[in-house]
Amino acid sequence: MTKYGFGKTVDMSFEDAIAQVTQALQVEGFGILADIDVAGAMKKKLNQDMPPYRILGACNPPLAHRALENEPSIGLLLPCNVVVRQDEAATVHVEFMDPNAVLELVNKPEISQLASEVRQKLERVLQSL
Repeated sequence: MTKYGFGKTVDMSFEDAIAQVTQALQVEGFGILADIDVAGAMKKKLNQDMPPYRILGACNPPLAHRALENEPSIGLLLPCNVVVRQDEAATVHVEFMDPNAVLELVNKPEISQLASEVRQKLERVLQSL
């Protein structure tokens, strides 16, 4: 999809996509640390309307702990962002930050291995939708 992310279009409502993504992430050991309503913020701060757009900050605590032990500053690159957005045609998209692309910035073999594990989990989440 992009150099920094992957995803797909889903045949469900925006609200159902949020619920199913959240549930599928839980199956893979992720919780949601942050839920940013971008569309709501744009309306509130700029009085601009846009289709629904949420950024979910997903975290798998055991994997995050391993990453932080290997590279204390890696928190700058965490959590794993998942975007659920609806376009102007009311089509819903689910997109995942590619941990391989982001965590390769660290340039450590232990982190590269960890990024691959995270990517596999996120791909399973995507496949389940």
